[in-house]
Amino acid sequence: MANTINPDRPLLVGPETPQAPYPISVAGTVVKGFGRGSKELGIPTANMNEEALEEMFTEFTTGVYYGWAQVGNDQTVYPMVMSLGWNPYYKNEKRSAEVHILHEFESDFYDESIRIIVTGYIRPEQNYPSLDALICDIKTDIEVAKHSLKRKAYDDLRHDSLFTKNQ
Repeated sequence: MANTINPDRPLLVGPETPQAPYPISVAGTVVKGFGRGSKELGIPTANMNEEALEEMFTEFTTGVYYGWAQVGNDQTVYPMVMSLGWNPYYKNEKRSAEVHILHEFESDFYDESIRIIVTGYIRPEQNYPSLDALICDIKTDIEVAKHSLKRKAYDDLRHDSLFTKNQ
């Protein structure tokens, strides 16, 4: 089951163009997280530092979001899915912003800068009966992000000044 997506969920979310409050830009630093993304889920994440987290919790409710990300001095802008909240399946006692960048990196990039533009909301945070159910929903979130970001107004945000001012 972990290699499938949820057939009951739409693969396209949000309006044809981002609507307020989106897009929202956030910059921060990649910090060590709980160590579950790569090891337990097979879905590596870049965890954002506490200052970026505080900024996001004033702008967003907990849940899963999609958009664009750029790391360190890499000029490439990648699609991303971000989980923001408490991760109820793991019963976290600390909030987190976990960005899954849709690209396979050769190594970790702790302490690197990370810049994201959140373009929309996918779904609320929820608990799961099993690890496989959680992984299935995350894989579905990834497909939703890929499809939703293909629309011109969303794709154009890859060229936002947040990503180009360091070049």
